[in-house]
Amino acid sequence: MNTWLPTSPCTPGACAHQPGRPAGAVRAVLRLATALALVLLAVPAAPAVRLLPAGPRRALVRAWSAALVRSMGVRITVHGSPGPAGGGLIVANHISWLDVPLVAAVLPSRMLAKSEIGAWPVLGPLAARAGTLFIERDRIRALPRTVAALTGAMRAGDRVTVFPEGSTWCGRAQGPFRRAAFQSALDARVPVQPLRIGYRLADGSLAGAPAFVGDDPLTASLWRIARARGVRAEVRLLPRIPPGRHADRRALAAAAREAVLGTTGRERPLLTGVPGQQRPGGEPDQPSATERDNAKRPAASVHQCASSRPASASSLRTPS
Repeated sequence: MNTWLPTSPCTPGACAHQPGRPAGAVRAVLRLATALALVLLAVPAAPAVRLLPAGPRRALVRAWSAALVRSMGVRITVHGSPGPAGGGLIVANHISWLDVPLVAAVLPSRMLAKSEIGAWPVLGPLAARAGTLFIERDRIRALPRTVAALTGAMRAGDRVTVFPEGSTWCGRAQGPFRRAAFQSALDARVPVQPLRIGYRLADGSLAGAPAFVGDDPLTASLWRIARARGVRAEVRLLPRIPPGRHADRRALAAAAREAVLGTTGRERPLLTGVPGQQRPGGEPDQPSATERDNAKRPAASVHQCASSRPASASSLRTPS
């Protein structure tokens, strides 16, 4: 694997534990069957839906995506309101495969996804027919072509969603934002819409079941979410960053990360006791003398890095 590929220290064993009694197997099977029926219905319908006018098409995508998330037993809460229609770059933190239909339930858009997803059975053809843009993550020479495709899509009036961490993190810690996609927003002169995604339980603590991290098989993730109780997905629409506010992609990526994650990452390493990590712009962080000394000791858990308490909300609504 290329060393420049985004990676995350999160693992299913450390991140995906769900407290409390799981839902029964029968309920889980019914949830999975409903989700599968929705996906199978969407595959042949996707080409026809893309031919509809923008308004009805987005309404159908929102309704279908929300139904898919809810079919897995996950409720949706949205904070804030979307901006005006038109081309733009949507950026969000990345926790789970569930993020994709969750974002689509709020802001229908074209997705940027790794090329491997295009080869998945059922989901691959559905993603392609929905207008997904695929990136070959292991071929850095293909990056300019991807940036050009993003730029062209946004100039044509499309919204494009990107998860700039490049890999899933459990939500208790976060990764740096890769800057390439932000260059496309600069080139297309479109706004950037930051989104903050979180999965929580009724008591406000972080829900572990949705975390799709490390070498977690998709089947295991599906079963874990289907058996989880009381999971609520939160999407917070943050103030848009207008075109022209930041002169280069480094500054734009830093501003977007600060909005989404509440920090630029410049103040300290991302994980306590782990030297040589990457800052939000993607540059390796040089360890200090203290960090070099700490590297000789057992590293602190990633799950000690962030509070699990929810942020206050000024408005709550569930998309229809």
